Amino acid sequence: MAAVMPAPAASRLLLSGNEAVARAVWESGCKVAAAYPGTPSTEILEVLAAFPGLHTEWSVNEKVSMEVALGASMAGARAFCAMKHVGLNVASDCLMTMTLTGVKGGLVIAVADDVGMSSSQNEQDSRYWGRFAHVPILEPADSQEAYAMTLAAYELSEKHQVPVLLRLTTRICHVKSLVVAGERVAHEPAGFEKDPQRWVMVPAHAKGRIPVMFARDKALAAESEASPLNIVEAGGDRAIGFVASGPAWMHVKEAFPNAPVLKLGFSHPLPLERIRAFAAGVDKLVVVEEVEPLVETELKAAGIACHGKDALPMMGELAPQVLKPAVDHLLGKGPAPARPEAKPQPVFPRPPTLCASCPHLGIYYTLSQIKNIIVSGDIGCYTLGAGHPWNALDTTICMGATMGVALGIDKGRGEADKNKRVLAVIGDSTFMHMGMQGLLDITYNKGNVTVLLLDNNTVGMTGGQNTPANGRDIHGMSAPQVDLVKVVEALGVKPERIKVIDPYELPVLFKTIREEIKIDEPSVIVARRPCVLIEDFKPFRPYCVDEDKCTGCGNCIEVGCPAIHVSKRDKVVKPSGKEVELAFVNIDSQACTGCGLCLQPCAPDAIQHVPLTGVPIHVVKS
Repeated sequence: MAAVMPAPAASRLLLSGNEAVARAVWESGCKVAAAYPGTPSTEILEVLAAFPGLHTEWSVNEKVSMEVALGASMAGARAFCAMKHVGLNVASDCLMTMTLTGVKGGLVIAVADDVGMSSSQNEQDSRYWGRFAHVPILEPADSQEAYAMTLAAYELSEKHQVPVLLRLTTRICHVKSLVVAGERVAHEPAGFEKDPQRWVMVPAHAKGRIPVMFARDKALAAESEASPLNIVEAGGDRAIGFVASGPAWMHVKEAFPNAPVLKLGFSHPLPLERIRAFAAGVDKLVVVEEVEPLVETELKAAGIACHGKDALPMMGELAPQVLKPAVDHLLGKGPAPARPEAKPQPVFPRPPTLCASCPHLGIYYTLSQIKNIIVSGDIGCYTLGAGHPWNALDTTICMGATMGVALGIDKGRGEADKNKRVLAVIGDSTFMHMGMQGLLDITYNKGNVTVLLLDNNTVGMTGGQNTPANGRDIHGMSAPQVDLVKVVEALGVKPERIKVIDPYELPVLFKTIREEIKIDEPSVIVARRPCVLIEDFKPFRPYCVDEDKCTGCGNCIEVGCPAIHVSKRDKVVKPSGKEVELAFVNIDSQACTGCGLCLQPCAPDAIQHVPLTGVPIHVVKS
């Protein structure tokens, strides 16, 4: 993506919410910014890395990124970290202690919720963390507000010495709008001051910080009541009024343009008295929030009558086409909205799949051919191995969970599974994020688990970011490169049980997996090939299908490469009387990069290199 470089004061820029946050972080004088890539938050740090005058880094996980930001804040510098919603779960250990220590230099935490689950394993509501950790939450509704609220967050953070959560959603992160930007204002760090009572959180010190936290809560509540970020928008129709924040406010304005709305920009602590006064001026109050009924519950607890999830869905975006019929029914103007039901697909479904020549294709094709195995999966591109045509993953929970889950299956299995072998699949960046501890647990507790470590030299799922394993930093500059084989050995796997293979070589891959799962001790197979979407990948000569030789066996289809297409299907009856379907195929040579995976299971030798001189050349790439 194009970097958003510094521009003159009061420049009008077309920015996504992520780009707007990055711009504001830079303008605020931030000195240290850290993150772990995760959609929909990834672009914030990618854009920020293009700005001068601050340190940016991809941390190995979200917890480390928050700790780096906190350390910078302790030194008096303005700091920033970003993550997606599930990343805040990882960072919460730091967050829940930081709420007691507070901060010194302004610290803003951007957390991007994936409302509607376009690229996540759950749809959690990060506003809970504001309540749980006693920290304020700001919720922008567009790119201009994302920019302005980031600047305001630094002022709020330093005024109350508290980290501030900037709660974004996918719709804010990725939608572009015009932003009036300014200039960078220098912020010189005040320096670290020794204060063990504050910074050393042993129980005796932590107890003394709890009253400070509660006093801060009261000050923040008063700040929220008076905040210009909470706006009452008058409307002509007093029959119904809305309380909303973020994109939900946009949906309300589109669906009910004449209704009064209290827009929450500073959404926690809630400005309860302001809401109480607003509620007194309307016949019915409806809280529109994505996704949990947090505000609704707090208003009811404060004795403010309101509607919310009794009328609105508990999941997904509350777009106008969802919001309007639900509220109309509440007002007695229409029937109850129909509950969503599963309907036949009107068109051929196009589920997400791995890229043409993806090194994971061979892994999942091979696993789909091996019986009596239980395969624990993880979070990344390779999670797609759970889908068609491989159906090769049996579990996927969260980042790094494959190791612990596999060990638990191994230790917990009974007679029904005694002859099954347990495999754990994990990517290189996920392994460094949270998988190393799991492998250590396997070796320490003598687990009988084979680990497939898929080393594709990048964070593939979020767009090809660099990692400690590829020897490049966020700027693409040379950095110390982690040797995964040495790390695996250091974590307790015997050298003879560590194999490095090329996942394009199916016979070797198949043989190695079959051999290692028979060994009753931990083993690791490192499958090493760069992701096809990064600069390290070098394409080979593409393939095509000789239609005269294709027998329609369909073996190549089972590899799962999206460059292979079925051209026609025929049904034939064998001499035994059994009817079988034949699938004749072709290969999109524009998409094919010549990995040769489809060539290897092709029995009739119908897959050949695209001819250079008009004559097919039969070459099997090693």
